Amino acid sequence: MAAEGDFLTRYRAVSNKLKKRFLRKPNVAEASEQFGQLAKELKQQDCLQYAAFCNLAMARCEQTLFNAPGEALALTDAARLFLASEQENRALQAPGFDEHLQAALNCYSFAIKVYIEMNQPVMAASLSLELGNALKEMNRPGEAVVHFQRAAELQTQTPIESLLSLWEMASCKILTRDYDGALAVLSEMQIMSQERGLQLPGTNTPVGAFMDIIAKCEISRVLLLMLLEPPPQKLLPEHAQTLERYAWESFDSHSQVNFLPEDVFLLLQSVVMACQEKDTESLKSLQTELWPLLTAEQNHLLHLVVQERITPSGQGV
Repeated sequence: MAAEGDFLTRYRAVSNKLKKRFLRKPNVAEASEQFGQLAKELKQQDCLQYAAFCNLAMARCEQTLFNAPGEALALTDAARLFLASEQENRALQAPGFDEHLQAALNCYSFAIKVYIEMNQPVMAASLSLELGNALKEMNRPGEAVVHFQRAAELQTQTPIESLLSLWEMASCKILTRDYDGALAVLSEMQIMSQERGLQLPGTNTPVGAFMDIIAKCEISRVLLLMLLEPPPQKLLPEHAQTLERYAWESFDSHSQVNFLPEDVFLLLQSVVMACQEKDTESLKSLQTELWPLLTAEQNHLLHLVVQERITPSGQGV
């Protein structure tokens, strides 16, 4: 309580310097510096939320001085401190109303807005990603989706970074069981990789990281289609084309899917056939073979596909 009282006294003393007085202009730059110093001291004392309030006051001073970089930096520091305070409360399982999280969201939002106004989309995107990752770690994937989406929109000039943000967005949709939404995002990613990715000279074949992303999207899309089982009348053309590549009648169809290793392609083709034939035992056997070849998320999807065949629920569970 003594520390809290000392903080309030010093905070008020600095705030009083900003009050307009007759024939005397307030020294905003000095006040900003003192708020910053107080924030550092409070952070060292592990009074994170109080330090965040001082950074907010510092941001207001920088805004008055028309110093946008200083304002954005102070808002970012405040956001991170509020977020750390929320994480600390959660670790202690202290009761609360997510007030520090809400304060962090507001600070991140204002900082992103300032960076956009400064024409620095890369900095704005990095903060959106930072917030999205923090919400995902806090088991709030539904709330993280919008921030990953915003990051991807801000990264239009850097396709690979935009694709990675979209991948996180699709991952969050899978966690929230929005499988249709995840399928739509992965389809968009695949098209974007083919259109904007680096290509071999004289061909339409993407190379490097773009090829890896196309391969990951293809596997996840096939598994999602097996999970959702959309009826033919509701099957979108791009999804129908994907399934046609894995039809047994398609001779030498691996040449159309040259971005996948042949063993993975053949196993996926067998999965599609087993699902169509409702052959649960074969599906279980294929799951064992595919397990070391897939990512943790793809293995989760495959597990849901198998479970759906064993105990149909219409939800992939």
